[in-house]
Amino acid sequence: MNKFMFFSICILILCVLGLTADQDFDHDVIQTSKGELKMTFIAHGTLMFEFNELVIHIDPVGRYADYSRLPKADLVLITHHHGDHLDPKVLNTISDQDTELVLTEKCKEQYKNGMVMNNGDKKVVKGIKIKAIPAYNIQHMRSGNTPFHPKGEGNGYILELGSKKVYVAGDTENTPEMKALTDIDIAFLPMNIPYTMTPEMAADAARSFMPKILYPYHYGNTDPQKLVDLLKDMKEIEVRVRDLR
Repeated sequence: MNKFMFFSICILILCVLGLTADQDFDHDVIQTSKGELKMTFIAHGTLMFEFNELVIHIDPVGRYADYSRLPKADLVLITHHHGDHLDPKVLNTISDQDTELVLTEKCKEQYKNGMVMNNGDKKVVKGIKIKAIPAYNIQHMRSGNTPFHPKGEGNGYILELGSKKVYVAGDTENTPEMKALTDIDIAFLPMNIPYTMTPEMAADAARSFMPKILYPYHYGNTDPQKLVDLLKDMKEIEVRVRDLR
């Protein structure tokens, strides 16, 4: 082997290792009555769950991961139609003939496949109970007093995964529907000022529905430590900060 070929092979290996490192996302594993739930924290509002031999992608977006190198989806959940949550190209990449896609009516305007769940709907998909929770703004507005996320356009989702109820809130504030939730084991709450919640709003919501484990996500430049500090007296709630800015 000449020196040029050896050097080229070394560069190729380093590139592959670098790509692998880029895809080495943090994850947590939770025990349920039906085995492990592995939650992979990709970025922003993008998550991947692995449970009971199913792969569940939530708001998969290509700017955050190379989806050609991630598992195909058994189930995909899309919270709303904004570009940091809905990526039609990625949906094509991770879908096959067995993939089930749940999305909103507004998402259907951009991506024609999948089943629509409206606010309040309940479905069983791939054996998983899913409920769509309204996701919308109450205070934070665009110019013209238009909400960043109008009521009725976006969903959060509650998934029943064995004995655990997991709530992925989508882009929302601390709405009455959120604060009325019960028996949530794991919650992902957005905290990206001004589009979703402030730390104070997220703390208010958490104090209302009392998730056992709380992940601030989709938090952009908002400091998640503020939420930790606001809930430091709530021993019943474990706040876990992961790289989901």
